[in-house]
Amino acid sequence: MIPRYTPKDMAALWSDTTRFATWLDVELAACEAMERAGLVPEGTAARLRAKQLALDPARIDEIERTVKHDVIAFLTHVEELAGPDARWLHRGMTSSDLLDTSLALLLTRAADALIARQAAYAASLVTRAQEHATTPMIGRSHGIHAEPITFGVALAGHAAEAARGIERLRAARAEIAVGKIAGAVGTYAHLSPEIERDALSGLGLLPETVSTQIVPRDRHAAFFVALALVGAGVERLATNVRHWQRNEVGEAEEAFTAGQKGSSAMPHKRNPILSENLTGLARMLRGYALPALEDVALWHERDISHSSVERMIAPDATTTLACMQDRAKALVDGLVVYPERLRQNLDRTGGLFFSEALLLALVETGLPRQEAYVLVQRNAMKALTLGQDFRANLLADPDVSGRLGRERIERAFDLSHALRYASEIVARVSGSA
Repeated sequence: MIPRYTPKDMAALWSDTTRFATWLDVELAACEAMERAGLVPEGTAARLRAKQLALDPARIDEIERTVKHDVIAFLTHVEELAGPDARWLHRGMTSSDLLDTSLALLLTRAADALIARQAAYAASLVTRAQEHATTPMIGRSHGIHAEPITFGVALAGHAAEAARGIERLRAARAEIAVGKIAGAVGTYAHLSPEIERDALSGLGLLPETVSTQIVPRDRHAAFFVALALVGAGVERLATNVRHWQRNEVGEAEEAFTAGQKGSSAMPHKRNPILSENLTGLARMLRGYALPALEDVALWHERDISHSSVERMIAPDATTTLACMQDRAKALVDGLVVYPERLRQNLDRTGGLFFSEALLLALVETGLPRQEAYVLVQRNAMKALTLGQDFRANLLADPDVSGRLGRERIERAFDLSHALRYASEIVARVSGSA
């Protein structure tokens, strides 16, 4: 986490203050459950809550430098502040009961923030897709002109992907919303499943089905892979914007605000810096997913190799995606679209993109498909390489015009027919955000 890429709410979520406050929440929830089970004197948790303990992260760090154990340092500090009642905290628990349960709480809160941001991003895409539902543009495959689409259809594809991202984040949240208060190796040696269910229920979490000393890390891996997938969707949009903004294309570009400068050396420059930034951040998200996957295979009931990984990637990955979502929404909201240039590029090949319509028309006359393909292709290649007019070539070719006639050839060059379903396609995403 560095300030440049850290939204304020995510900085607060992953602060030491929030982390230790969450630890205390878990300990008190467990204490209350143990009270109800008769293992802890009644009223202990209430007295501890009434003290409104002002935890001092600096003091916890100071203690940890001596004891070399963060949970013991935390509990020691709580005892300093709370007095004798604090001895009942952590009864029968192991450090991972506290750490994994609190991590689940922090990750679910992060997921909630990410889901809200993803919904806002998707909604912006839907709005812009509707705005340009019938704005014609050339579709491209392999980077080469293919057949017509609309700019709205292009954005609708990104909106649909963004909506799938919401569902991925929801699924990831559900999978990570589990904790454990099951003791040193998950056998409830000094607790019970009922205490665990009671404590976790109060925190809004479910118990892990079968825990060891920890919550199994396939859950966390699924979470971070979901973040990487959502980031990849943002990157796909960014990649398209970078192409659209190239001078040779010029179909759309990022907003260029008053006073903005594109280059320290070249005053004329307007660079797609937002899109390039999003591309780079998406690479980081994929990088965070890999160590999460490698954390799955821990030794026996647990080793500690996952701990350092998660201390880094949990705040970094969630914060990075939040930053990306905020910037992606701003990119979409401010995207400047040039319908005239879209049409110019569409017309650059003189209607070559109607080649399939001509192919199908010839097939409908009874001509074998491969023979029809050869007839259309030879006229298309002459138009492409010699700068000739495709329609004129077809009309002048007796093998084509003799079968189709002028009217049928002219009818094949109908853009409105090619795009007749564009608005329907865009309408599919209207309720997705």
